[in-house]
Amino acid sequence: MIRQFQLVEAVRAYDPNVNEDGLNRAYVFSMKAHGKQTRASGDPYFSHPLEVAGILTEYKVDSATIMTALLHDTIEDTDATFEDITAICGEEVAKLVDGVTKLTRIEFQSDQAKQAENFRKLVLAMSQDIRVLLVKLADRLHNMRTLHFITKPEKRHRIATETMDIFAPLAERIGMQELKAELEDLAFAELNPKARRSITRRLEFLRERGEDLVEKVIIELKLVLANNGISAEISGREKTPYSIWRKMQTNEVGFEQLSDIMAFRVVVSNLEDCYKTLGVAHRRYPVVPMRFKDYISTPKPNGYQSIHTGVFGPERQRIELQIRTSDMHAIAESGVAAHWNYKQGEASKDGKQYRWLRELLDILEHADGPEEFLEHTKLEMFQDQVFCFTPRGDLINMPTGATPVDFAYAVHSEVGDRCVGAKINGRMMPLRSQLRNGDQVEIVTSKAQTPSPTWERFVVSGKARARIRRFVRIQEREQYEKLGRSILRRSFKDEDYEVSDKGLAGVLKIFQQPSVEDLCAQVGSGHIGGRDVLEAVYPGVKKKPEAPDENIVPISNARSGSEKSHDEAVSIRGLIPGMAMHLASCCHPLPGDRIVGIVTTGCGVTIHTIDCEQLKTYHDQPERWMDISWGDSTHTQQNQVGRVFLSVANVPGALGDLSMVIAKNNGNISNLKITNRAGDFYDLLIDIEVQNVKHLTEVIAALRASPVTHTVDRARG
Repeated sequence: MIRQFQLVEAVRAYDPNVNEDGLNRAYVFSMKAHGKQTRASGDPYFSHPLEVAGILTEYKVDSATIMTALLHDTIEDTDATFEDITAICGEEVAKLVDGVTKLTRIEFQSDQAKQAENFRKLVLAMSQDIRVLLVKLADRLHNMRTLHFITKPEKRHRIATETMDIFAPLAERIGMQELKAELEDLAFAELNPKARRSITRRLEFLRERGEDLVEKVIIELKLVLANNGISAEISGREKTPYSIWRKMQTNEVGFEQLSDIMAFRVVVSNLEDCYKTLGVAHRRYPVVPMRFKDYISTPKPNGYQSIHTGVFGPERQRIELQIRTSDMHAIAESGVAAHWNYKQGEASKDGKQYRWLRELLDILEHADGPEEFLEHTKLEMFQDQVFCFTPRGDLINMPTGATPVDFAYAVHSEVGDRCVGAKINGRMMPLRSQLRNGDQVEIVTSKAQTPSPTWERFVVSGKARARIRRFVRIQEREQYEKLGRSILRRSFKDEDYEVSDKGLAGVLKIFQQPSVEDLCAQVGSGHIGGRDVLEAVYPGVKKKPEAPDENIVPISNARSGSEKSHDEAVSIRGLIPGMAMHLASCCHPLPGDRIVGIVTTGCGVTIHTIDCEQLKTYHDQPERWMDISWGDSTHTQQNQVGRVFLSVANVPGALGDLSMVIAKNNGNISNLKITNRAGDFYDLLIDIEVQNVKHLTEVIAALRASPVTHTVDRARG
């Protein structure tokens, strides 16, 4: 273990203003607090925070961060409190320690909810002070270095998975490339030991074949650059086994086809020499196609800048050259830690300067709970990037596979919510189009637009998905609330009572609901019966005998997405007041069909046609069946969706003829899918908005009379 004076001197070596007294107090307090605790390796537990502090000295962080490293497990694993640390080391260090500390003293091993909640807390803490993340990463690195001492395989696997999924990407996001690479490789050794051993053996074979190859390449590169007036520091390094394996998987190539197993860093004095070096290398050596990336003109989100190019270099070896200045190299190695300025005491501590962190905070605001937040965060962080431009030339980075909707939300949440179209490189393109590097994207917006639930099917960024889901949740709740109020009005009216918010507020505690709106939403979703609410407001009320025709409950057309008034709603006879209803999408029941209701917990009643294939599923559950029929809906103008299956001649204008026939018969196509293509005919499924079965029958008859139609029938399922 590093000794107390050695730690102080290690910090003093890069920070003349070291807080020696504070470091000594933190050292002694942590050592006493952990006492006789031991780790899985058998070493004193205090060796762990000491090693974490030692890792952070390599990144030249300030004294407060080193003190936090020494104390980071005291609140969690000892009797020490936040107040104790405040008294010993001050409020700044105490807040940092609290940010690193998990919510409970119990390690979250298999409970994903706890993992998600702790990650949420970490994001909030590091948004206030990025040093929290530095300590957490160093803590995880030392835990991974000692992972082999843990005897339970499932625990090792869980820790390695968590490291690969969360902590390695976080390290990459703040530019700590070396730390990220070590975390990934240590996790890879646990998660896929066979693959790592295979790659390691191949690397050892290459080293044996060319022991002095690296030195030969460096000597030749220095000579070539010197002859062109460029002074450079050149170092060679081998890619990590995990980095090699990931490239093999991503590019679907074998080990022998990789061109950048060996990477050589060329560090020059200024920006001009970077591009001059690139020109010299490309003149001197053949270029490996598709291996050039300029991260100087378009830096990575974490600030990384460098020119990458693949060449058939000295000794005819396929190598990667990474060309950068010394300042760029410092940032590439240490990331955020390279920005600390100790002489002037102006270290950049505020995590809000990082756009990716602001995106995580935005997701946190709109996610429905910690687990959904963790899901969206993985979407946001753990994918390769694609870089696109706004019309003004601003650079926007997103996950690979991003669409204009993702781009719109990356620009601003309001832009995403109001997106109606997009121009990609000057051309109008579908919103589901995948963006490519270098695309210029212009978003078309409308104040009348709202997020479409269908967007969730193709967006890939966590921010976009979180916003869309939040909107859908709010919209769904509003629909349930309206339906719930309608149900309550009818239930109260049946007993000659008037429903009022004041009366409903008086029974909120009985149903354990925070507000009248929540109570109505629960009634609308079928979790609470309208009759139950009536009896709670007016205890002892007796139900009147009802005529069959009066038991009609309105349902809204959930598929249309448009708001309809209560008078325009479709009516159903035979339903119990207080239950939510919706039309089944498997059989698309229409007014005029014989129908049956299936009771589903949390969803109310699902309306099926009497011949629907899905009803076989409920043959052994007669208690869930309800005998229902359509009410008198002759007054309604609200259309329902009927589905037809067609076989159509493969001739020019066929689709146009079909559309014209449907339109002339007052039908409206809401969806169309080609299910099979052949040389002479192709098959279609078409959803048509009609008023009832009779209307659909008329449309089908008209389609059968069309010369381009071979067969047409109403589709089931």
